[in-house]
Amino acid sequence: MTRKAFRERLAQGALVADGALGTMLALRGVPQPYELATLTHPDVVRALHREYYEAGAHLIETNTYYANRVRLLNLPERASEAPVVSSLPEQFGSPEELVERINIEAVRLARESVGADALVFGAVGPVGKPLEPMGEVRLEEAEQAFEEQIRALLKGGVDGLILETFIDLQELALAVQVARRLAPDIPIIASKGFVEDGETLMEGLPERFAQQMQQLDVDAVGGNCIVGPQRMLDIVRMMAGATEVPISSMPTPGLPQLVRGQVVYDIHPDYFGKYAARLVEAGAGIVGGCCGTTPDHTRAIAQHVHGLKPKRAAVSSVRTHERKPQEELPTAEPSRLSQLLGKERVITVELDLPRGLKIQKVIDGARLLKEHGVHLIDISDGARARLRMNVIATSHIVQREAEIEVMMHFACRDRNLLAIQSDLLGAHALGIRNVLAITGDPAQIGDYPTATSVFDVDAVGLVRILHRFNEGRDLAGNSIGVKANFTIAAAYNPLAPDLDSENDRLRRKIDEGAHLIYTQPLFEMPLVERTAELLQQLNTPWFVGVLPLRSARHAEFMHNEVPGIRVPEPVLKRMTEAPEDSALQVGLEIAQAFMREAAPYAQGVYLMPPAGNAQIALQVVQALS
Repeated sequence: MTRKAFRERLAQGALVADGALGTMLALRGVPQPYELATLTHPDVVRALHREYYEAGAHLIETNTYYANRVRLLNLPERASEAPVVSSLPEQFGSPEELVERINIEAVRLARESVGADALVFGAVGPVGKPLEPMGEVRLEEAEQAFEEQIRALLKGGVDGLILETFIDLQELALAVQVARRLAPDIPIIASKGFVEDGETLMEGLPERFAQQMQQLDVDAVGGNCIVGPQRMLDIVRMMAGATEVPISSMPTPGLPQLVRGQVVYDIHPDYFGKYAARLVEAGAGIVGGCCGTTPDHTRAIAQHVHGLKPKRAAVSSVRTHERKPQEELPTAEPSRLSQLLGKERVITVELDLPRGLKIQKVIDGARLLKEHGVHLIDISDGARARLRMNVIATSHIVQREAEIEVMMHFACRDRNLLAIQSDLLGAHALGIRNVLAITGDPAQIGDYPTATSVFDVDAVGLVRILHRFNEGRDLAGNSIGVKANFTIAAAYNPLAPDLDSENDRLRRKIDEGAHLIYTQPLFEMPLVERTAELLQQLNTPWFVGVLPLRSARHAEFMHNEVPGIRVPEPVLKRMTEAPEDSALQVGLEIAQAFMREAAPYAQGVYLMPPAGNAQIALQVVQALS
């Protein structure tokens, strides 16, 4: 179908779109990922297309929302996750063949399930993993995934493309650009999932979104999923007043509930249909539904919008919402660490948490170290995926009871994007101001190897989240009421196997807002000097990592079995030759000598005593006195 023919079709009256294939496939017992049902359950997919069509839908989406290589196959960086295709029969072919086959076959199933009067649009969603800098998916990888999927949909013979449920406008713009480049004369619908609250929407986001998509030369712009009909009505009104491009509207039938393991939506179809008519009256030329929308809902939509045409006021006569001038947000109290950086050499000591609830030893160790001039206590977050007390609770208790500031390590492994932001807001409210952003060790190396690793974002993305909070907003752009005042730390490994990549990540962390860099434990001055030179060029303070060795066995383990740590041969030799009863003392002497030599090159020392032993740390610290 040409773009002109699509506009002519919309001029005839409201175009009814179908509902949610994913939730319907789930209700019929089809496992995720639902895009694979095109190959594994074609009869079920075909039947659903037919049901929506017979209910009155004349815009039918293919079952291809997540049918791209990033989502289906995972990225190489996600070694902790098994690729979906690993469990599929070899008959499905190579990964490239699988992506192409799903998309082409999905078009065929949709086409043969409906009448000639229906339009078949290829559904394209986000790649399914956060893009840089929030995640590890590079823009060129996302572009390649979009191009691969869209080429297959075009090869299958779609009438148009619907790019839907995008949250990241940068990612949606990239998908639109790829689609328009590959198909200059095919209709494209660009649809955003609006996760923002009402206040943010009233600041003009829907208008700005519609105008941005119009500039990208799309044929319809709209919203889908996440919100119900009432909120969608507000969004449609805003977009209709800001653009002449047709509006698409596909809300969910209310809020989801979990009933007997199934996600269900309980808005009555008649209510949904009545709101569909209001959506058309507000300016929507395409109306359908998203997650939870059944053929019954579609039937109600078709009945209520029959014969209706969208009412569009002239854009110039509609006052668009402009971002209101806002008062400057107050800024939270800074950390003491932020005030010390560059003025005094900081000493911080990592104390290991015990298993269970016995935390007094950590508190006592923190008090002792504070009495002897230590500025900061580092608290790790489930290092090596071991079960330990929650890092936020522990950090708060140590700060309160020992009256010393904490650097809270915060890992991306165990929390999704929502929980990361929620936990960090809670930590800030408890007075925790220093955060070391780490990606985290995969769950399968720890106490519960069958636990699920999340990794919605990596350390670079976590730095960005913290920086956004410091600006007073969350990732969705919503105000958090106060500008947070996190001191943001990030890790650097001067011994990374791919040092170019590690240096690139270091620069990205700093670009995203890191204030301070921690290194892995170092034992060699050339590494210290090289790191100091690099971070001086990047104008960023850093702490040199120092690890006292307690025995020859400890030295061998750190050198041979812990990634990112290299114990030089002279140190290994000294530890091996030391009598067993004096090995710890030798390790302390090595650490003391190294710290005295390395400390002038950095703005601080990050001391990691074995087993979090405060007494050992104290002996090393006293070497700087």
